[in-house]
Amino acid sequence: MNARYPVARPRRLRRTPALRRLVAETRVRPEDLILPMFVKEGIAEPNPVGSMPGVLQHTRDSLRKAAVEAAEAGVGGVILFGIPAEKDERGSAADDPRGIVQLALRDLAAEVGDDLVLMADLCLDEYTSHGHCGLLTPEGEVDNDATLERYASIARAQAEAGVAVVAPSGMMDGQVAAIRAALDESGHTQTAILAYAAKYASAFYGPFREAAEGAPRFGDRTGYQQDPANAREALREVELDIAEGADMVMVKPGLAYLDIVARVADAVTVPVSAYQVSGEYAMVEAAAEKGWIDRERAIMETLLSFRRAGAAQILTYWATEAARLLR
Repeated sequence: MNARYPVARPRRLRRTPALRRLVAETRVRPEDLILPMFVKEGIAEPNPVGSMPGVLQHTRDSLRKAAVEAAEAGVGGVILFGIPAEKDERGSAADDPRGIVQLALRDLAAEVGDDLVLMADLCLDEYTSHGHCGLLTPEGEVDNDATLERYASIARAQAEAGVAVVAPSGMMDGQVAAIRAALDESGHTQTAILAYAAKYASAFYGPFREAAEGAPRFGDRTGYQQDPANAREALREVELDIAEGADMVMVKPGLAYLDIVARVADAVTVPVSAYQVSGEYAMVEAAAEKGWIDRERAIMETLLSFRRAGAAQILTYWATEAARLLR
């Protein structure tokens, strides 16, 4: 830098809204946003999620309507989480062709399949009676390799139902390779994988577990999700997933892990997503309800922070609202 004050005055370029827009280094677009949606089997009306104001457990009909609204707002995609009427040890509803997510995917493919990227979470925790992300050994441990067979079957079922992108979130070793092989062997070579590559064992998931009804019945998920203390490990997980065939990778949670988002974005050439998780959403909504923060400004500032850190896509429960604000 050559010029110094008083010749150099950075405030000149902050003087008006038009100048600030002109020189903005980072922008959020509606098409960068992905809306997580919950669809529940066996309910007649949508159920509000108490800890997440504005978020619903949808019926198939209300899900279609919400997806149409997202598409009309310009949102880039939706990701589905299913809540079955019945659960068992194997999570049998997860790959049932008549399971709730498969039915919902067919609905949305017909309704908005040309306007939104249809994604589905690929895991077992919402479907198992014990609430863990995989099958259990007799000792109660998650059986990594047996779980991979279930993930492969779920991937095939979701692809048959019309999903464009499967998103494995269980953090099992080898999950991306197993899913990629299953998809290719069943003729779904164009179905993409968004890997939850760096998913941390976080306290910020609490409201989600109410929404998805997927809290573990015993223990926790620290044995397979990442330790919040570790950053290099995230890069290793991402590298492994890409080597196994991931088309995109995700960091979850988002705000408390912007350093991980930035490190991953600097290290890879595939698109990087960040998940603005339920606890992050709930904190802003609660503070705004108390009048402690400006809600809309806080929403847009958090979304901008993900993009500034290097996220190409942002999963956020505010996707439709934010897309409308951006337009």
